[in-house]
Amino acid sequence: MKKNLVVLSGAGISAESGVRTFRDSNGLWENHRVEDVASPEGFERNPQLVLNFYNERRRQLNAVQPNEAHRLLAELEQDFNVRIITQNVDDLHERAGSSNVLHLHGELKKVRSVLPGSEPMEWTADLNIGDTDSRGNQLRPHIVWFGEEVPEMAAAEKIVELADLFLVIGTSLQVYPAAGLLHYIPGDCELFVIDPHLKLNITNADNLYRTTATEGMRFLLPRLRKIRN
Repeated sequence: MKKNLVVLSGAGISAESGVRTFRDSNGLWENHRVEDVASPEGFERNPQLVLNFYNERRRQLNAVQPNEAHRLLAELEQDFNVRIITQNVDDLHERAGSSNVLHLHGELKKVRSVLPGSEPMEWTADLNIGDTDSRGNQLRPHIVWFGEEVPEMAAAEKIVELADLFLVIGTSLQVYPAAGLLHYIPGDCELFVIDPHLKLNITNADNLYRTTATEGMRFLLPRLRKIRN
């Protein structure tokens, strides 16, 4: 029986594909305040500004490809039951071949109605004021904005509770509640970390790779395959 490998991925893995993280050293996103482009209040004040911001993100995403780290994670499905929980809103894990991906913070290529609880739908073009669902409700990006609940957290917690192996890759665990998933890792689960910036001491030195996602996966892959059964 295959072991359960759970992966928590963050912006670091997508950055190697050229996906910009948008957050500048001064705290701005593409010269916008976070509150203006990534909050319900910002959308209420200037919805077209918010839509334009995510339209640009979507166009940038269409111009990049999965990198080796994405592809190596997908290859591990040959050896493990791999479940990826990602903080990223891109689709690079899926495009690399991963079949079980849970997006905590939403997806750039999906939209939903502004009504609470509405179901997301696929969307690859620009989104503008006047684009509505079948009932005439304005559509918005399927993104979890600051101040909004993370609806997939309960599902993510259940996935983590079943992990035999857990991999943190490309995230410095600064964003909550995603970082809190570490509290649900079983006591007998082996924890691996690939990230050059993580300051927390959450695993032993042998399982910590302070390097890029791609280089870390090159080191870790043969180790994982030795303990797959």
